[in-house]
Amino acid sequence: MGMSVTISAATAQDAEQILKLQYLCYQGEAELYGDYSIEPLTQTLDDLRAELDRSHTLVARLGDEVVASVRAAVDEDGTARIAKLIVHPRMQRHGLGGRLLDAIEGYFAGEPAAKRFQLFTGHRSEVSLRLYRSHGYAPVATEQVAPGFALVTLQKEPAARSFAASA
Repeated sequence: MGMSVTISAATAQDAEQILKLQYLCYQGEAELYGDYSIEPLTQTLDDLRAELDRSHTLVARLGDEVVASVRAAVDEDGTARIAKLIVHPRMQRHGLGGRLLDAIEGYFAGEPAAKRFQLFTGHRSEVSLRLYRSHGYAPVATEQVAPGFALVTLQKEPAARSFAASA
């Protein structure tokens, strides 16, 4: 019987594995847009550690290996900004990205400050867009950041808030 994937809060010791995984996972995005200077590929270990300090980060582990990760933080307006949802290529298409998205939303659903969830992805990132839409996210803005490259911002309300409003 194989090992199962577990999801837990990241620790400071996970930073190097997260950074290596991030570098691996964003290669496809860089190729898709013809831009290898995107922030996930140029982020330093020190920058990542600082980001981990100011956000809530989850990792999915297969044994001791970090195979997926996601980060989020609530801003002053009460928006939980979800970022860098990454899944190792060999673990993709098995629901792990959706599990991580549900887990990070669940963490912030208990926070009174989290009035909404928001994330962004590139306009050509169909797999990501499909995942986010299937989890209730809807596009709220598109920003042209370079010729041939636009960021799509998607948003949704916390489930508890939606349920309470419909009751």
